[in-house]
Amino acid sequence: MRVFIGGVMQASNHGKGIVDQSYRGQIARALQARWPEIEVVDPFSLHPNSVEYDDASASETLFAMVDLAAHSDLVIAYVPTASMGTAMEMFAAYQRGVPVITISPLATNWVVIALSRRIYLDLPCFLDTIASAESVEALV
Repeated sequence: MRVFIGGVMQASNHGKGIVDQSYRGQIARALQARWPEIEVVDPFSLHPNSVEYDDASASETLFAMVDLAAHSDLVIAYVPTASMGTAMEMFAAYQRGVPVITISPLATNWVVIALSRRIYLDLPCFLDTIASAESVEALV
């Protein structure tokens, strides 16, 4: 099973700064500790210096990550705040019937509601659920 970890990177930063990406490792470690056979796709690990890409490379990377999300078996979206790129990944996955799990306090946001099969309000809640879930499918 291929699990794509989408999530906020630049948020609404006006410069090239990124928000803390430690959530990605926490999610990946929890998934792989519980189900070692899972393949985790982490866009930040694939492109750790992407904020330094030129415009053409940035566009190519953005659309490649959207395509990866759409061709995964599950998308986990971490959106503590709005994220345009993550919304694109969620929408592409949703259109292809890929389940989207969202970790977000934005539980009344129309995009989050419409695209998510399940919403977890925060990361600790989601990580606790992983620890007790019988299968990856039980997370959805």
